[in-house]
Amino acid sequence: MNHLSVLHTESSCGWGGQELRVLNEAQGLIERGHQVCIAAPEESRIYQEAGRRKLPRIAASIRRKNLQGLCAMRRVLRAQHWDVVNTHSSTDSWLTALARASFIQGQQPALVRTRHISAPIPNNAATHWLYRSASAHVVTTGEALRQQVMTQTGLTADRVTSVPTGIDLLHFQPGDRAVARAALGLSSQSFIVGIVATLRSWKGHRYLVDAIAALPDPQVQLVIVGDGPGREPLRAQIAALNIQERVMMVGHQDNVVPWLQAMDVFVLPSYANEGVPQAIMQAMACGVPVITTAVGAIGEIAQHEQTALVIAPESVNAILSILVRAMKEPALIARLATDALQLAREKFTVQRMAAAMEQVFRSASNQARQR
Repeated sequence: MNHLSVLHTESSCGWGGQELRVLNEAQGLIERGHQVCIAAPEESRIYQEAGRRKLPRIAASIRRKNLQGLCAMRRVLRAQHWDVVNTHSSTDSWLTALARASFIQGQQPALVRTRHISAPIPNNAATHWLYRSASAHVVTTGEALRQQVMTQTGLTADRVTSVPTGIDLLHFQPGDRAVARAALGLSSQSFIVGIVATLRSWKGHRYLVDAIAALPDPQVQLVIVGDGPGREPLRAQIAALNIQERVMMVGHQDNVVPWLQAMDVFVLPSYANEGVPQAIMQAMACGVPVITTAVGAIGEIAQHEQTALVIAPESVNAILSILVRAMKEPALIARLATDALQLAREKFTVQRMAAAMEQVFRSASNQARQR
């Protein structure tokens, strides 16, 4: 079977599940024998991480939708032959689509647009062109997002595919909670509630902090892993509530596994812009009980009282009530963790994701050559 030449583009300089997926997907396709490269701004975290992982990369000034970005994207596309360009954010999708349009018909690489989040898609002529004409195929990270794309763009079912994200199950594994806590200097006696997420408003950190403040038990502690634009507002909220001794903000951690393994429960109270967050998948793979909402495509893996406890978004009372229940019903959360771990081992593999993406890329490439 012929090998594909695939270019991933990412204009974002942020860091989160989307960027991790691009890296893992690239690695998975390389392991399947394909030629894969990542184009991103030189100052971006994904560009640096690609170098650390020894993944092929191209520094491209594609951070903004302007003439410089368009020229940079044209240079990347013309540098070598690409069967497929897989775009991941709005800016690089537009730059790729416009740069690709300058190619002679029949020599254009197929454009596959991946939608990672559930933010609304603009309803205008330009966006319709991007999705309906410029893109050969659209990939989403969950079925709910797939339905959203079809509804909001008018694409038919054969042009949109849901490919769930895969994670490294050799890295994310259950561990000994006591050992993890000792290594991290965490209390062996506390009930530790944890969250691993970029500090963005829609992740719902502020509701979780308010819920912790409302719990009278001083043995309940919150560990916040991650960094981002919401850091200082969260610090101010914690100080205003006078719960600094009960909340640890440990910032970005290159390896979140021991932090996950140290938790009694993992909580992600997102209220917008979600696909299927990798942090939930990682917690499940580490055997940690999960509490979350059904926003975006989260409900496809977090099913209430089956693989997680699912609560209403933007509700301090909902978080408070479910934490009290989790502490009172250890057998329930232990069962949820076991069932979620089984789901992770069956569904969350990088190999499964890479195989599905290969199929999408091969189909899109074949269509492009036939035009």
